[in-house]
Amino acid sequence: MISPAIEYITDADGNPKAVVIPIGLWRQLLPAGNDSLQNLAENLEDHCLNNAMDEAQNSPLINREDALFFLEEDKED
Repeated sequence: MISPAIEYITDADGNPKAVVIPIGLWRQLLPAGNDSLQNLAENLEDHCLNNAMDEAQNSPLINREDALFFLEEDKED
């Protein structure tokens, strides 16, 4: 898996000015010969969705009763 070490470049006041991402992630998001910003946006969305789906597969499932209890607690807040 690619390291998520994204770095931020800031100005002298600490305000973010740019983002540096690992080249491996860049190549996943924008394969060689495919320099369209439209493709970058779509590939980034796909990447995030795939990561979320992978994370969900590794998450424990809860039963219906626990889920309803959780939802009721959330309503009270």
